[in-house]
Amino acid sequence: MSNLSQNLRKFRKAKKLSQEKLARLADVANNTIIKIEAGKNQNPTLDTLKKIAKAFEVSLDELIK
Repeated sequence: MSNLSQNLRKFRKAKKLSQEKLARLADVANNTIIKIEAGKNQNPTLDTLKKIAKAFEVSLDELIK
């Protein structure tokens, strides 16, 4: 499992968000969140990553490190 998928799950659980709620907050497709978290989307777009990081209120670096 990639750092990105692990971090996404960690931040999401810390904020007590469902995948669906995170998708709405980040303005990305729910399926996108599911695939990234499952490690099935290894290369999400930079735009998607920025939206997710903003929803978590963390830097892009923190999300992908």
